[in-house]
Amino acid sequence: MSDDPVLNERFGKYTPEGKLTPGYGDGYLFYAGRDDIHGIMLDLLQAEKLSCKINMYGFDDQELNDAILAYFKNPSIHVQISLDKAQAGGVHEKQILEADQQQDPADFANSFTILQSATHQISHTKGGVLASQGIYFEGSTNWSSSGEGTGVSLKADVANPKGFKAQNNTLYVSTNKTNLTRFSVELDVEHLVGKNAQA
Repeated sequence: MSDDPVLNERFGKYTPEGKLTPGYGDGYLFYAGRDDIHGIMLDLLQAEKLSCKINMYGFDDQELNDAILAYFKNPSIHVQISLDKAQAGGVHEKQILEADQQQDPADFANSFTILQSATHQISHTKGGVLASQGIYFEGSTNWSSSGEGTGVSLKADVANPKGFKAQNNTLYVSTNKTNLTRFSVELDVEHLVGKNAQA
């Protein structure tokens, strides 16, 4: 399998090397504290023009949330977001829920739900599908400063800022069509579990 040049062109700049390690194929694994995961996520969210499906354990990154909230001003973008029940009371999560409540009830383009897993555990999926880009992302990364390692220095001769924190988290970004389709269906299933629980 040849390397997808689109991934290197868009996301190589978010690594200390300035490029992706050859042999990655149609997906690349990034690491919090090493790579600029916040930059990657912001790039992905701000570029979407058609459909964004996300299930995230927590939404504690204001800049990423602002990118999602901007979708509401563009009626051509379908938004499907799933919030974990245990995290839905957070300050950032409430902003998303309030924005949803301000939408026209007749607008079926956007769908939000608060959920647990089908077995009543936390909803720990951390990922999404971005249709117009043909890209999906997933991994252990939380949307928070320490979860993403926000502010990481990518230059070997420049130290990370004082107080920099990064959890051991990963972010996988891929254009694999089979996995993208399978993940999109799984996000729909998880979302439906939440909708049915609220009915």
